Amino acid sequence: MSYSTATFVISLFRYLLAFPARQTLRRLYTALLYLLMPAVLLRLAWRGWQVPAYWRRWPERFGFVPQLTNINTPSHDVVWLHAVSVGEVQAAVPIIRALLAQFPDLKIVLTTMTATGSERVRANFGNDVQHYYAPYDLPGSVRRFLQRTRPKLAVIMETELWPNIFHLCHERGVPLVLANARLSEQSASKYRPVRRLLAETLAKISIVAAQTAQDAQRLIALGAIPACVHVTGSIKFDVKITASLREEAAVLRRSWGVERAVWVAASTHEGEEKPVLDAFDAVKKVIPRSLLVLVPRHPERFTRVAVLCQKRGYATVLRSQRIACNAETDVFIGDSMGELPLFYAASDVAFVGGSLVPVGGHNILEPAALGVAIIIGPFMFNFEEITRMMREAGAVCQIQDTSELSTTLIVYLSDANLRYAAGEKGRQLVEQNRGALNALMGMIEEYIN
Repeated sequence: MSYSTATFVISLFRYLLAFPARQTLRRLYTALLYLLMPAVLLRLAWRGWQVPAYWRRWPERFGFVPQLTNINTPSHDVVWLHAVSVGEVQAAVPIIRALLAQFPDLKIVLTTMTATGSERVRANFGNDVQHYYAPYDLPGSVRRFLQRTRPKLAVIMETELWPNIFHLCHERGVPLVLANARLSEQSASKYRPVRRLLAETLAKISIVAAQTAQDAQRLIALGAIPACVHVTGSIKFDVKITASLREEAAVLRRSWGVERAVWVAASTHEGEEKPVLDAFDAVKKVIPRSLLVLVPRHPERFTRVAVLCQKRGYATVLRSQRIACNAETDVFIGDSMGELPLFYAASDVAFVGGSLVPVGGHNILEPAALGVAIIIGPFMFNFEEITRMMREAGAVCQIQDTSELSTTLIVYLSDANLRYAAGEKGRQLVEQNRGALNALMGMIEEYIN
């Protein structure tokens, strides 16, 4: 052991002993996080090669954000809302719109971890909210961020559990709301080895607004205080479909071909495009003029997926090219951000990705609200309760492999009445389960007022 290594180990040992036993796990977690920071920064730099936006605004990730208010003034109206990436930002949209409508003088700080999440914030809100990248969960970074923004309330979307952020918010008297919280059985099992650390973290939360009773029970089992946990349902049921979206979808569909059978493969991940294209091969044999709208989940994969389609011999058009599909176009690549609802609304059938590979699936309520027939793969553990509800209502078809995907697609694309009936069941289910947003806003308003 070198002198420098020995010095570090002794310093770390003294650091851990200097605090009460109940804080030791968090201190150990912090020490390990410091050790991992070089790898974290290298990964951030590597991602910057694929998405240059990751090379910008690095100081924000260490809490170096502008001072929002005079530090000597009394408590002010700043709400910090954290949404890690695109999906969480979309889920947060109705909350933020409700806050802006009810509290026009409120300052909203919205943080994300990803560049794509940042783009969605700008697209949805422009300058109406202040966007920063979230601070890394290091004590110095979090303290700096809290000192400069001085929020009176923190709202964390879904299940982002950060020990130092939660501890330091609690220490500063900033109430924490875990909104639209979900925790799958698979995720819960991964957390169990660090249950003591999670219990300390969850105990700092003022309100947990869980999507389902199962989510609530799992969070309580990990250490959330039962009296703070409420089952409000998923705010994703409160999705609003605007008339302008319908109009834009009608225009887009005319450019694709009104008479063509169109299906969208949405939010696909690495390893999913091949089975999707295999299924498309089978569909084309039965319905030759069918069109596949393929929307990869991550922007850095747009070009690779387009090349894959072209190598398979498919005439491919990209959304970014802004040219209309012709009768010979086979695949339309949705290489844009924020337009997935538009693609759903313009399609006959939706396959929702992240479900043919063990990612856990993506939000199926958006296409359901649009009345689109939905197909999903076997891996939907991130949305197990919503998937169960949709299956029981006959609003979704869950397939197991490529063969079943192609067979189901052919059935749906060949029978307008069948897919309309499935889509209508999904739309009705969404309508019947609205209200989570109102329940959540009632809790948030208490702290703001």
